[in-house]
Amino acid sequence: MSDFKSLNLNSLIFNAINKLGYSKPTPIQSEAIPHIIEGKDILGIAQTGTGKTAAFSLPLLNHLCVNKLRPAAKEPRALILAPTRELAYQITKSLRDYGSEMEYLSIATIYGGVSIKQQINQLVRGNEIVVATPGRLIDLIERGSISLGKIEVLILDEADQMMDMGFIHALKKIIPLIPKNRQTLFFSATMLPKIKKLAEQFLNNPVTVSVTPPNSTAKKVKQRITFVNKAEKQDLLSLCLLEPDVLRALVFTRTKHGADRVVKRLAQVGLTSLAIHGNKSQNQRQRALNAFREDKIKILVATDVAARGIDIKGISHVFNYEIPNVPEQYIHRIGRTARADKSGIAHAFVDKSERAYLKEIQKLLKNDIKVDELPEDFMQKARALKTRAPVELLQEVEKEGRKGRGKSRRKSISSGDKNKTEGPKSERDNNSNKYKKRDGKEGDQKARTDTDQKRKQWNKDKPRGERKFNKGDVRLKNKTEGPKSERDNNSNKYKKRDGKEGDQKARTDTDQKRKQWNKDKPRGERKFNKGKVKNFKKEDGATFKTDRKTTKKPTKRSPTKYGKSNTKFR
Repeated sequence: MSDFKSLNLNSLIFNAINKLGYSKPTPIQSEAIPHIIEGKDILGIAQTGTGKTAAFSLPLLNHLCVNKLRPAAKEPRALILAPTRELAYQITKSLRDYGSEMEYLSIATIYGGVSIKQQINQLVRGNEIVVATPGRLIDLIERGSISLGKIEVLILDEADQMMDMGFIHALKKIIPLIPKNRQTLFFSATMLPKIKKLAEQFLNNPVTVSVTPPNSTAKKVKQRITFVNKAEKQDLLSLCLLEPDVLRALVFTRTKHGADRVVKRLAQVGLTSLAIHGNKSQNQRQRALNAFREDKIKILVATDVAARGIDIKGISHVFNYEIPNVPEQYIHRIGRTARADKSGIAHAFVDKSERAYLKEIQKLLKNDIKVDELPEDFMQKARALKTRAPVELLQEVEKEGRKGRGKSRRKSISSGDKNKTEGPKSERDNNSNKYKKRDGKEGDQKARTDTDQKRKQWNKDKPRGERKFNKGDVRLKNKTEGPKSERDNNSNKYKKRDGKEGDQKARTDTDQKRKQWNKDKPRGERKFNKGKVKNFKKEDGATFKTDRKTTKKPTKRSPTKYGKSNTKFR
């Protein structure tokens, strides 16, 4: 088909893609869209960067335009499952772009790493489409926050990646909850036996649409391999990134810590980059992607999981700093370049320990990859890298990361700390032992510490009730003002109820006698709790009666018709 007009899309969808500048559909779009509009199940096989998202998004939006129905709360009409947060976010963005001319379009994006409360509130409002990762979706199902009983269209994007990431068990929980009379669309970059098995289980007489040979890579990707020692990989990467033809580069590592390590070492030779991986919060990952997309940085270091769903135009180079141990991942990695009929370069660094992985990749591709030798002056150029001025690691996404989980989030990316005292180190060291007094003057921290230690020791030797130096020297706050001699004389006085002064020491002795009397009695016979009256024996044998009265809390009564209570409080 020559253009989108021949695909019989709704005028609202057609107008939106025209505004976006799309005039000619890609092969996967021209092949799949007519079958999807007819309501058939689809098993689509196409490489990354060939337009798979539009291949299922356009007919889905067309279905919603033709069959207008306001969704009920917690009951979406269509469900799109994606393996990663980034891919879910990217799908949502594409849907909003393609559906920008629609009168009403509500999309909920469901994934982990962000507030579940906000997502629950979003589902309550009702949505035509829910784009979700399997883990968070199951969590919401178990909470009763979403029902899949009204799903009309189920779409599984990157089905092969779902299998690689172990989502098969999650899918077997989710899909049986969806009505059987649904339309189901599976899309994958590779055709593996497990994908066929999954399709046979959940698709109904599907139409297989394959626009590229199975397990092949994009035609316009120039692949290279350089055999290099593990210790020399970083220098080789730095030299490659400094080449003038590297406009925007994506660097892949196998591990999260490996990605962070590459970013730090690139900064040492003056190259600014950011990393995205599973230890980063969703806000961090999204900010890094936005910085990469907006040309604030030209180097992004990523792991396989985080990189899935990266759809950024103009990636000129993909560097496999460490080649994947799963051969299919290699196809997904290099598919990040040479998108939209453009060319790109995929360069892999292979050490001795990775040769077995390389054999598996070449076996999958059924061809050999061109080998580039190390440059003759490699060692000299590597030594020259050490003379380059380093750059500070970016703090752009680290602020959010301090609130997240994982050790890497709690560590500061930058060598500096904005919250610390400004100025040279020597000045900070001199001021480190100072503190502000209440009168605004500086005090000596060491002297203050010594005083606190003395207070603690003094308290340690006293009974708990007689400790007066806790929480600083505040014992004079509520006492009679005046000279120290007057305060000392009044320190053992207290006010009686009749207004006269009593002796504090005598009062304390009486309380101690009461406690001792109670201690010798069984619990049920103790009568001096809560201020009850009892005769005491003095030391000379005489008796006296305490004048303490039991105080009862007044009980609240219902107000009168005039709004006042009849109860008088005394």
